[in-house]
Amino acid sequence: MAVFLVRAGAHGEQEELALAQGISVLGWSDLSDLSGVASREELQRLCANAYPDATPNQISNWVAQLWVFREKMQEGDTVVLPLKSRAAIAVGRVTAPYRYRPDLPEDARHTRPTEWLRTDIPRNAFGQDLLYSLGACQTVCQVRRNNAEERIKAVLAGKPDPGQGTGPGPSPEPGPDFDVEQYARDEIVAYIGRRFRGHDLARLVTELLRAQGYRAEPSPPGADGGVDIVAGAGPMGFDPPRLCVQVKSSDAPVDVGVLRELQGVMKNFGAEQGLLVAWGGFRSSVTSEARHQFFQVRLWDAGDLVDALLKNYEKLHPEIQADLPLQRIWSVVPEEQEEL
Repeated sequence: MAVFLVRAGAHGEQEELALAQGISVLGWSDLSDLSGVASREELQRLCANAYPDATPNQISNWVAQLWVFREKMQEGDTVVLPLKSRAAIAVGRVTAPYRYRPDLPEDARHTRPTEWLRTDIPRNAFGQDLLYSLGACQTVCQVRRNNAEERIKAVLAGKPDPGQGTGPGPSPEPGPDFDVEQYARDEIVAYIGRRFRGHDLARLVTELLRAQGYRAEPSPPGADGGVDIVAGAGPMGFDPPRLCVQVKSSDAPVDVGVLRELQGVMKNFGAEQGLLVAWGGFRSSVTSEARHQFFQVRLWDAGDLVDALLKNYEKLHPEIQADLPLQRIWSVVPEEQEEL
């Protein structure tokens, strides 16, 4: 069986729809039903007519991706969806041929029925070389390198990635079509994972809260009574919002019991809001329950923490900047990355 990368919008716009509907989904809203397309040449003509302002290179790139999605993906093949909404990867299995769904939003009508096996695998469960393979710029592509299928099967079974951190030789390098932004974020995540473990991760979160204007006080190492950080607004920290923060540095996703424990501790401390930081991400039950606690609780996984870091880096204490040296860069986005 083959492994295919299928994204759900350039910014993850259709992720929740894809997971809820049990589908892999594409945009290209100006293209109607492709079920009757007999050849790539016919698909090329359809794309050129639908997008007359696109360059020949763009048309060829899009045709290749659409043909893979409609024709090359087979029932039983593995689908990988790197999520934009959180630092996690969903893995599923194709269950049926291409279907055009006019009942769905116009930018989500090209679909492949998909059984999603896991929707909460943290990105750091995979080795960097495999993340490079899953970081291609295309919306759809086959993942051929780095023994992807066997490694994904191992992670699905709850085992460590058998290719992670093994073997001699130089560090893996990204391919020519990788997503440079995601590559940079993965490098930052890997660095934080090495340098800020255990109580040091709580130290980093404390400084991020201070950079955002909170008076934040960490608990000392050891037993913390369910709270790693308390924080409040105002010069003394007495003003609302008042936060209780729990920080979990494990690489494994946390379950809903941790969220409920935080909610109980918030009451004990008289805090209006809580922040649960889980480096390894969250089980789907946590994100589902947290939706009903929108005005009381926020969840940060590794991706959210990096977002806060990039927004507030210049305000961080010089000691943290020295421990986590970053520099801002700009890069031209390849036109082939554009999805319609």
